Amino acid sequence: MNIIDKHSADHYTWGNNCDGWHLVKSNALSVIQEHVPVGGAEVKHYHKHAEQFFFVLSGCATIELDGQIHQLTAQQGLHVSAGRVHQLSNQGTEPLHFIVTSTPPSHGDREEV
Repeated sequence: MNIIDKHSADHYTWGNNCDGWHLVKSNALSVIQEHVPVGGAEVKHYHKHAEQFFFVLSGCATIELDGQIHQLTAQQGLHVSAGRVHQLSNQGTEPLHFIVTSTPPSHGDREEV
């Protein structure tokens, strides 16, 4: 078993200046720490197989889930079941840092709407 450190984790970028760090990346589980700058957002989408749990570390996440808006602040989370249309954005005044856990991993299982 290895200790996981964000600074040594596999890093990738997405969207407009958004970052992700793969903390756990296996066939059954994905745990990613992400950073979204003010005004950043992902596109509206769903996953056919993956369910996800978003947990805010700092900042404020706005998650639209099946047309309903949810505001999450530090130490709050939201579970998104497979097949549910969702979109995360940072409409706050400071950078957003969160953890997203997916099982099975959501990469390659994404349908944009």
